[in-house]
Amino acid sequence: MDTSAGTRSKTPSLKDFRRIVVKVGSSLLVNSSASVLKHEWLASLATDIAGLHKAKCDVLVVSSGAIALGRAVLKLPPGALKLEDSQAAAAVGQISLARAWSEALGRHGLTAGQVLVTLGDTEERRRYLNARSTIAKLLEWRSVPVINENDTVATTEIRYGDNDRLAARVATMMSADLLILLSDVDGLYDKPPGENGGAKLVPVVSRITPDIEAMAGASGSELARGGMLTKIEAGKIVTTAGTHMVITSGRVQHPLRTIGSARCTWFLTPANPVTARKKWIAGSLEPRGALIIDAGAVKALRGGKSLLPAGVIRVEGAFGRGDAVVVRGPDGHEVGRGLVAYDADDAEKIKGRSSADVLLILGYTGRTEMIHRDDLVLGGE
Repeated sequence: MDTSAGTRSKTPSLKDFRRIVVKVGSSLLVNSSASVLKHEWLASLATDIAGLHKAKCDVLVVSSGAIALGRAVLKLPPGALKLEDSQAAAAVGQISLARAWSEALGRHGLTAGQVLVTLGDTEERRRYLNARSTIAKLLEWRSVPVINENDTVATTEIRYGDNDRLAARVATMMSADLLILLSDVDGLYDKPPGENGGAKLVPVVSRITPDIEAMAGASGSELARGGMLTKIEAGKIVTTAGTHMVITSGRVQHPLRTIGSARCTWFLTPANPVTARKKWIAGSLEPRGALIIDAGAVKALRGGKSLLPAGVIRVEGAFGRGDAVVVRGPDGHEVGRGLVAYDADDAEKIKGRSSADVLLILGYTGRTEMIHRDDLVLGGE
């Protein structure tokens, strides 16, 4: 099990980073019993953000809480909400949430900029570039972007589903150095804390392996949609793209100040960076399908080769040419992600066949590769 820092002699410090994304969950920001904002806690976090800002660090916030605050304002009964009720509650709560952030940051002379995004804003390349440009301008103006999913219009089928993944996508989109996930737990444990005792904190994860993924448990928070599984997924997205991540407890005053002294889990990046285009590919949240490849193809990809049709043993999903797909080995574990050169129907026809057979099978000359090396990002790359 690879959980050590490897060749790194020490864990990072906040002063090592120049652009930081801070994710704040509903359970930290909103009192679950009274459904009211925790103003004192938010004020302490705003003080921490102001300190980083004064040190010339760009800070972006991904904040939950709109639906929870909307429920309080509208006096909705406890329990699960229908989609349309959640959307209406978000519309009301987002106003309260934006005002709270604006006031908390404004006390330190900082300007908050509200950014509401939908899944398409990060998954569609043109909209991705537009969203990145808008947020970059806010940072240039030394504002603090406060980002949330646009719950008022997102449907079950087209949503991030949790702000851990949204924060990861924002971090990769903006080339952040660090993603901080403020959580109701203080890091990743080798088994669920409290389960028969003896759970041990994993302080450093140098690579997210199947063993690390197996440690993730379900969320016990009433207001949060995401649990440790989504945090691990966020870690896979950001570390592949060259961004460090840390999970730490937000159940303390000044939670950013405590990083370095409090218990937490650091997820470290591999040594070799990836291009901006590959950051987008690596962070794809909703791949359209999957290609299952044989062991020889896995070895070839890790040796720097492209994926050829001959190495594909199974095609899953309904994807089109140019869509992002997951590449899995024969054991089912994810090897990487890439932009496929054929739609699913044609990929099914040429899987396992020589590239020289493509013209004969399909009746046209397609690309030699199923996924070109320039369009492929491997795990740990």
